[in-house]
Amino acid sequence: MMQYKKISFPKDSLPHDHIIEWWYFNGHLHDKNGNHYAFMDCLFRADSKKVKIPFIKRVPWKYIYFSHSLLTDSRTKEFHSDINPLLAVSEDSFSKPLFYVNYTMPTFKGYFNYEMEQTSGSSFRVKSRFFDLVMRSRKRPLLEGGKGFLDLNGKQTYYYSLTNLQTEGWVAVKGKKIRVKGKSWMDHQWADVAYSRDKWSWFSIQLDNNIEMVCFEYDDLKKKTCLMSMIDGHGRQKHTDDIRMTPLGKPWESPKTGARYPLSWKIEVPSWGIELKTRHMIREQEMFSNMINYWEGPVLIEGKMGGKRVKGNGFMELASYPMKKSITGVYRGEFRRILKKQMKITKDKFFNLDRWKIS
Repeated sequence: MMQYKKISFPKDSLPHDHIIEWWYFNGHLHDKNGNHYAFMDCLFRADSKKVKIPFIKRVPWKYIYFSHSLLTDSRTKEFHSDINPLLAVSEDSFSKPLFYVNYTMPTFKGYFNYEMEQTSGSSFRVKSRFFDLVMRSRKRPLLEGGKGFLDLNGKQTYYYSLTNLQTEGWVAVKGKKIRVKGKSWMDHQWADVAYSRDKWSWFSIQLDNNIEMVCFEYDDLKKKTCLMSMIDGHGRQKHTDDIRMTPLGKPWESPKTGARYPLSWKIEVPSWGIELKTRHMIREQEMFSNMINYWEGPVLIEGKMGGKRVKGNGFMELASYPMKKSITGVYRGEFRRILKKQMKITKDKFFNLDRWKIS
């Protein structure tokens, strides 16, 4: 069991000696013509022996890295995903006073480098195959639950968010770089928990009244844990478990996994006078990696707060919803194929081992 220690910034933006950790970004962006794009980028760091993710425990490295990224084009209804199940990180990653990591997944055509960097106490740069963005936080960190330390039915996790990141940069659409501006969100979590099929439904919400909130329902099949944490325009924070999250309408069934995802929800906090409804932008945004299936994507928000109408944007993540189809073999075959290719390419002329390392 983890012992609580007060989160300290910027020290705790750096990696921790725990079983699993991730740095996650999402956001809503617009180009000069008003076209809307949404993105997500998440880098994971895991103790290969303790995390107990199938197949990963066989690798010979202490820590392994993997990443998930997506870009949604709302105008064309196109969804692009990029899942890298095993990454190499540069020798200088995590060597700076602030968070910095340069990582890659080599291919037969060479390799593309990804970056996440905290360039100052309140600024970040995130670069992936789909985008290159700079962000500046307009608010202090939101500490989920009040301390940034949660107990999910015996599983503890540190968790904080940067809820209002003013963003600009470019997105890549059909080989063309498009300048964009918008607002992003950042999560950072670390915990001593191993792989499981625990189910969760999670939302990040950015309202037009300069209030942001995160809410989730975590279900380990024994007990459901719900939480909402909110930060207002003055940086004041409050937290409650007096929250109801109700699926609306007919779920969307994935043709790949058979999982049924409810894509519209009602979120209510009676004691705060909050009643919100969420609506997805694109249906088919399922992702899966390391035996976990999940739906991830942008949502529109509307409803009432304190008797006043509000609207905004958000992101929704629905993880480990039951699958009808058995895809263990598909996961196993895909992971082995990619791992074999990775090991081969590390010796190829395109890949410089002097600069990169697996762990």
